[in-house]
Amino acid sequence: MHSHVSNPTWTYALPLAAALMVVAGMLGLFDTGAGLALAIAALLLGGAVFAAVHHAEVLAARLGEPFGSIVLAIAVTAIEVALIVSIMLSGAEGSDAVARDTVFSAIMIVLNGVIGLCLVLGGQRHGEQSFQLPGASAALAVLGTLSVLAMVLPNFSETVPGPVYSAAQLIDVAVVSVVLYGAFIFVQTIRHRDYFLEAADDDHDPVERPSGTMTTASLVLLLVSLASVVLLAKVLSYPLDTAVLAAGFPRAVVGIVIAAIVLLPEGIASVRAALVNRLQNSINLVLGSALASIGLTIPVVATVSLFLGSELTLGLSEQSMVLLMLTLFVSTLTLGTGRTTLLHGLIHLGIFGTFLLLSVVP
Repeated sequence: MHSHVSNPTWTYALPLAAALMVVAGMLGLFDTGAGLALAIAALLLGGAVFAAVHHAEVLAARLGEPFGSIVLAIAVTAIEVALIVSIMLSGAEGSDAVARDTVFSAIMIVLNGVIGLCLVLGGQRHGEQSFQLPGASAALAVLGTLSVLAMVLPNFSETVPGPVYSAAQLIDVAVVSVVLYGAFIFVQTIRHRDYFLEAADDDHDPVERPSGTMTTASLVLLLVSLASVVLLAKVLSYPLDTAVLAAGFPRAVVGIVIAAIVLLPEGIASVRAALVNRLQNSINLVLGSALASIGLTIPVVATVSLFLGSELTLGLSEQSMVLLMLTLFVSTLTLGTGRTTLLHGLIHLGIFGTFLLLSVVP
């Protein structure tokens, strides 16, 4: 039986240390550009990531699936949205496209990189793995719809030349995103919750539920950990940006790296679940993360854009549209039988590798 009696000391210490460094940096108590400070920030960022994974697992053990996956997905996405809005409000160069780039990168990372690792590592250890087909099909249907409406259709609208929507069109997409995401959460947690639960299996050990006090502490520390990850990533973004430009890479590479760091807690949790033959938990985390990234981000950034009267670039380039459509097509085939093998994972990793290459060499 897995024990959730108490949180180890490091799961308290590392998030709090990371948060203290963030606060100290905001107060100007140290030079955020100094080499030693950046090294410490990088170490604390990694510690905060692993702490976030631990606390997410505690919440999942207490709440049960799929609630644990939903908590982590919404927490990460809410912080992502806050970061995107702050960049939009700054009016920096390229801020009109930051929401599109972030959402697209998140989808490619979780649907190809994370799920590819889950299927390869899980398949290598357990051979064929299974999950609930109805839940995956429902998630992919919503994800495909929102992806095309938000990032493909703007290129073909006529009222305003793409890749942007008119005000009325933007409101419609925002409303549809909220309604479909809300409906999916209702189906996942109430109407058809059994579609998203791990099938009974004697090979799975029972999990001891943590106490209410431990759960509350883990919820607070999860939020602190995720906020620290995002803010420390922002501190490290400038030297990363400098290094990327010095290497001659496109600026979009910086966004991919930061998105990968922000999504690392969910990625680690998903892979660990696949390694212990709990692929259903991995699928819940991966698809839930991608859905939250669109369903929560698009309505918020659309509202901010309309309020500021600024342009919001949502349409993808032709190259990115091809990669998105290929990802959705392959994901439908991969998750369309309820069973996966190592080969499926290799296909997703192949697409992910191509995405990374084309981001560096368009």
